Amino acid sequence: MKPTMLERVQTYLAQRRALGYQLRVAGFWLRSFARYADRVQPHGGLTRACALHWACSPRDLQPATSAQRLQAVRRFAQFLVLSEPHTEIPSRYAFGPIGIRRPPHIYSAGQIRNLLARARQLSGQLRPHTMATLLGLLAATGLRIGEALRLDVRDVQIEEGWIVVRQSKYSRTRLVPLHSSALPPLRAYARQRQRLFPLACTFFVSERGTALAHRTVCETFGHLRRDLGSAQNPPRLHDLRHTFACRVLLRCQTHSKPTGDPVLVLARYLGHATVRSTFWYLHASPALLAQVVRRFRSP
Repeated sequence: MKPTMLERVQTYLAQRRALGYQLRVAGFWLRSFARYADRVQPHGGLTRACALHWACSPRDLQPATSAQRLQAVRRFAQFLVLSEPHTEIPSRYAFGPIGIRRPPHIYSAGQIRNLLARARQLSGQLRPHTMATLLGLLAATGLRIGEALRLDVRDVQIEEGWIVVRQSKYSRTRLVPLHSSALPPLRAYARQRQRLFPLACTFFVSERGTALAHRTVCETFGHLRRDLGSAQNPPRLHDLRHTFACRVLLRCQTHSKPTGDPVLVLARYLGHATVRSTFWYLHASPALLAQVVRRFRSP
């Protein structure tokens, strides 16, 4: 008897993860596809029709989301065709072009202050302090939201002035030095959470003392970001990381004698495997372009 699609997916994920790939989102999508395929065509092969139907269900999905879901199945199909030649590989462009990134929202200093002020007005005993501290940390360090939410109490070394980010993207661990202005808010929040939930292991906790969930943060942020950006391009949590990178580069450009290559230093600080990943975060903001023009015009 042929293996089920879920068994095939598990084999694929195990081999890819053994090579160092985490495949968190892709793994979730592929298991969803496998359960769908096993339901509509038990013990059948991978067909384009089955992949397309799954990728666009439910029907209210955005084309970009359907394209990303289909791309995950496409890579799985390219693996499966080596052992099952009758596997059909879905078209890459069935839902239009993929890989087109939305322009980020670069926060102004006033917008960040406004965001933190709104967070402090949230209801709850610890919730306003949690959200304000979390957003402030993202703005001050450029951490990924997943990295911040996975921080344990032992990882936030306030007295030493750094954060330990463990097993992040590509299973890398790094030290993130903190600016002196970030230490008092972290210290105040640490005292509050320790008083309310002394046994909690994660640094950022919910109102119940459990680990703060990514979905909860995103839903709360959706209310806090009102009036920021436009309806077509609303700001995202990840845009705080873009904003941090742009500001670091701008400060390096205005510095008369920069120490070393600022992009290489920034790449290591952000936890990028290669400097090529860092260049995506460096956008042509008006202030940065003005510095570039001055550099070219200077003798």
